[in-house]
Amino acid sequence: MPLEKKSPCKVNLILNILGKRTDGFHELETVLHPVNVCDEMTFARGGSGVQLTCSHPELPTDSKNLVHRAATAFLTAANIVDGVKIHLQKNLPLAGGIGGGSANAAVTFTALNELFGSPLPLEKLHALAATLGSDVPFFLYDQPALATGRGEKIQTLENFPALIGKAFFLAHPGFGISTPWSYQNLARFPEALNGKKGRADELIAALQKNDWPGASRAFYNSLEAPAFDKFPVLQLYQEFLRENGALAALMSGSGSTTFAITENLAAAEALAEKFKSRFGTNGWTATVEI
Repeated sequence: MPLEKKSPCKVNLILNILGKRTDGFHELETVLHPVNVCDEMTFARGGSGVQLTCSHPELPTDSKNLVHRAATAFLTAANIVDGVKIHLQKNLPLAGGIGGGSANAAVTFTALNELFGSPLPLEKLHALAATLGSDVPFFLYDQPALATGRGEKIQTLENFPALIGKAFFLAHPGFGISTPWSYQNLARFPEALNGKKGRADELIAALQKNDWPGASRAFYNSLEAPAFDKFPVLQLYQEFLRENGALAALMSGSGSTTFAITENLAAAEALAEKFKSRFGTNGWTATVEI
């Protein structure tokens, strides 16, 4: 029987860049929150090597795809000679800053581990995930987390009292933003490149205490600086969302997805309709309870 799995996305409630490291990566602190809007994946044993198919014509199905690389890494680490067949139904937008590809890779690790009788412990899966991308380890855990270092050091967190009963509205404009481009262009914005350490802890404390005034001041994304400079429509998105009842609005990751937090799912759905009336329906949107 094939193994079917949902592959969720995430938003960054804060993404605070703390400067460039000597290894070329950027030191950061970020609070990641899972979002139950998903790709769908199917896994089965059989054949030889990794056989990947995908519903999205623009995605490669060879070693350029994180799913293929994750599966190859898993089979090698677990000394498995059997082949696997994987199908990816891509529902999430590409290059959206919501970790769709990273989640696909993480789900591949956990699904194959289940499919082959759990030959690898979670610590080994985490180490493999960290070699593929900074966001990949986060998706091994189904809860909010503080990520530090280049993003690979994960400290899981309890669900935030301030977000209970709230909802997310997500909007992707129909174009992506390259993560390498975002970081390269961050150098033009020294204040955003060299953020003040501890901002993530301030946001976590506010959300844990259900302190919305404090949380509202703490939501922040360093990568909005280059994104807004090149794509001013993203700033217009945020202004519109706040003016129409959003408790908070922020770009996720390196963009281009913007998300809003609303009082409840009905408010998110009403906000989505207003947003589409104002900006059209060419992009991708989603609403989901937190």
